[in-house]
Amino acid sequence: MPNKKTFSVMGALVLLLSCSGLSTGNNNSLLWKVSGNGLEKPSYLFGTHHLVPLSFLDSLSGVHETFQSTEQTVGELDMSNMTEMQMKIMHKAMMPDGVTYDKLLPAEDVALLDSTLTSLLGFGLNQFGTLRPALLSNMISVTLYQKYYPSLSSGKSPDQYFQEEALKRSRPVKGLETTEDQIYVLLELQSLERQAEMLACMVRHPEMLKEQMDALQKAYYAQDMDALRALYEKETPGDPCPSTEEEKDALNKDRNARWLELLPAIMAEKSSFIAVGCLHLPGEEGLIEGLREQGYTVEAVK
Repeated sequence: MPNKKTFSVMGALVLLLSCSGLSTGNNNSLLWKVSGNGLEKPSYLFGTHHLVPLSFLDSLSGVHETFQSTEQTVGELDMSNMTEMQMKIMHKAMMPDGVTYDKLLPAEDVALLDSTLTSLLGFGLNQFGTLRPALLSNMISVTLYQKYYPSLSSGKSPDQYFQEEALKRSRPVKGLETTEDQIYVLLELQSLERQAEMLACMVRHPEMLKEQMDALQKAYYAQDMDALRALYEKETPGDPCPSTEEEKDALNKDRNARWLELLPAIMAEKSSFIAVGCLHLPGEEGLIEGLREQGYTVEAVK
C-alpha cells in the first residue's frame, strides 16, 4: 500500500495538468482583466504553473493587487479538503483485481520501472504495483520536477495559496471541477494498456522528460506564450511518447468548454480571481478567446 510520501506527491499531481498554450498576439502575460458584457466589477484570469514557488508571484506586476480587489477566488478545484480529495483519488487509483504490471508490460520494462521507482521514491513495484500506470506516471513526473527544481519545499502551490488567502479574508472559494472530474482525466481517460504504454515510454526516455521540463520552466518564467504554444501544439521530431489529439482535447479543449459555460454566472455574482493552469488561458479554444467571443473585454495586465 502507498505510504505518506505517496500522499504528499499526490497533493501536487492532482493539479499537474500541464501548462502550455497558444499565443494571443504580443500581449504576453499571465494575468488578464475581464470586464464589460454587463459586469459591474472586473474579474481576473491568472495562469498558474502548479509547481513553481510562491516567491514567483512577487515578481509579477499586479497579481497581489488584483487579487485583493476581488470578492471571491475560483480554481480548477475547491482545495479546502485535500485529505478527502486524496482519499477519493486513492480509492480510484488501485488496479482492477487480477491486473498486474507483468500482464501489461514486457519483462524488461517492468524491471526498468521497478528500478526507477526505487531510485526516485524509495520503493519499487512491491510497494506501488497496485497503483494504476497513469498515477505512477504523474508521481514520477512530479518527483523528477521537484528534484530538478526544488520548488515545492513548502508543499503549497500558487493555486492552493490563493484559495487559502481568500478563506482568510472570509471570501468564497469555488471550483470549476469536482474531484471526480479530475480523477477521470488523471486516471480513467486512457485504457490501462495505453497508460502502461505511456509509462514505459517515460521511464525509457528520461532525457525527453527533462528537456520538456526545462523548456516549460523557461517559457513560464518568461511569460512567453509563443514558447508555451510550441510546447503544447508542435509535434517534436522523434518524440517517442506523443499524445493523441483526443488526449490533448480531453486535457484542455473539452475542459475549457465546460468552464466557459460556468464562468459568466460566477463573474456576474461576484468579482472573481480565477487561478487555473496557464494551458487553459490562451488559444483559439482557450478561456481568453472564449470569453471574448461571449462579449467580454479581456486585456493583459502588465
